[in-house]
Amino acid sequence: MADKINAWGWDVAAKSLEITATDYEDKTGAAVSVSQMGQGNMNDKFKSSLLSGSGAPACAMMEDPSAPAWVNTDGLHDVSGWIEEAGLKDKFVSGKWTPLQDEDGIYGLPWDIGPVGLFYRRDLFQQNGIDPTTIETWDQFIEEGQKLPEGTGLLNIPSNDYDGLWRMQFRQLGGQPFTEDGHVNIHSEKSVRVAQMLKRLYNSGATVDKPPWTKSWFTALGDGAIASLMSGAWMLGTLKAEVSNTKGKWGVIKPPAFASGGPRATNSGGSNMTIAKQVSNAKARRAWDFMKFSLATEEMQTKIYNEYGIFPAYKPAYNSDVFSTEIPFLGGQKAGELFTEVAENIPGYRYTTATSEVTRAINTHLGRMFDDKVTPAKAVMNAAEQVAKRTDRELA
Repeated sequence: MADKINAWGWDVAAKSLEITATDYEDKTGAAVSVSQMGQGNMNDKFKSSLLSGSGAPACAMMEDPSAPAWVNTDGLHDVSGWIEEAGLKDKFVSGKWTPLQDEDGIYGLPWDIGPVGLFYRRDLFQQNGIDPTTIETWDQFIEEGQKLPEGTGLLNIPSNDYDGLWRMQFRQLGGQPFTEDGHVNIHSEKSVRVAQMLKRLYNSGATVDKPPWTKSWFTALGDGAIASLMSGAWMLGTLKAEVSNTKGKWGVIKPPAFASGGPRATNSGGSNMTIAKQVSNAKARRAWDFMKFSLATEEMQTKIYNEYGIFPAYKPAYNSDVFSTEIPFLGGQKAGELFTEVAENIPGYRYTTATSEVTRAINTHLGRMFDDKVTPAKAVMNAAEQVAKRTDRELA
C-alpha cells in the first residue's frame, strides 16, 4: 500500500475525515491529507478529473443523488471484491447500495444517511405558546406557526431549492421519482399531495425565502428569524459549528405527517466514499484501507456522530451508547434515539442519471405554482413532461 494519500470532502464531513485521518495515521504510520472544498467546487473538480482521467485524489466523497451519474462516467474503482472480502455488504443500511452499483460492480463504500427531523427553536416555540409534542400533522404545524410574531418565519422555503422540501415530503409518502423500468413518475398522486401541502405552507404567510448555506441563512437561523428547519440528522453538526451561540435553544421532532397516523420518516442527503480508477493500485489499496477504517468501524462512526452529528449507515454503530445520550445543543434531548427510529423506517428512493433533471424541473414548475400561474397538479405534470422530454423517457 502507498505511504501517503489524499482525500477530498466538504463541510463538516471533511472535518470528520481529519479526525479519522489522525487516528489512522497513529495506527498505521501512513499519511492522509484531507482537502476541504465547497461542495459544488469539489463535485465539479472530481467529475472533471474522472472524465479526463487525471487529477483525482485517492478517495473522495460522493452524494447519493449524484452517484448514478458518477458511476456512469466509468471513472470509479470497482470495490465489490474488497467489500465481499471484508464481509461488509450486510452491515450497511441496504438502501445505500443501489445508487453505488451497476450490473458490473460496486463503486463506493457508504458513509452516512440523513434521517430527517424538524429542528425547531425551543426558545421561540416556548415564548409563543407552541408545544411541539402536540404537532402530529403538517396542518397542525401550519396552524401552530400562526402564533409566531410577525417577522419570524415558521419554515424556510428557498426559491433556489424547492426540490429539497419536495423530495423529503415525496419520499415521506413513499413516492418514487422513476418507476422500476425508468419511466418518469413525479406527477403521481403522492407528488400532487406534496405540491398541495407546500402551497398551503407558502400561502400561510408564515414562511421565508433564504438561500440555504448562505450568510443570510445562517444569520436568520442564529437570530431566530427562521424558527424551524427540516433537515437530515447531519444538520446538528452544522448548527453546532455555524450558530454555536444558540446552544440549548434547539430541539427536534419527527417530520409532521400528511394525515394523523401517517408516515413520519424520510431522508435528506447521505454520502459515500469512492476511489478513482485512475490512481495507482498502491494508492487505491491504501484509500480502501482508510475508508474501511473511517466508515466501517463503530469507534470512528460514533466519534464522527458525537462530534458532527453525521448519522452512520454502518448499522453496528447503532449499538453505541452515544445514540442514547443527552445532547446539550438540543437542550439535553436524546435526539439519537429519535433519528435511529426514523432511520429504520425510511422508504427507499430510486436515484438515476436523470435525477438532476428532476431537481431543475421541480424548482422551475413549483416556482410557477407559488406565483399562482399553475395549480399544484399542473405544476408536477409540467415538471414530469419536462424531465421526460429532456431525458428521452416516457411518463409513468
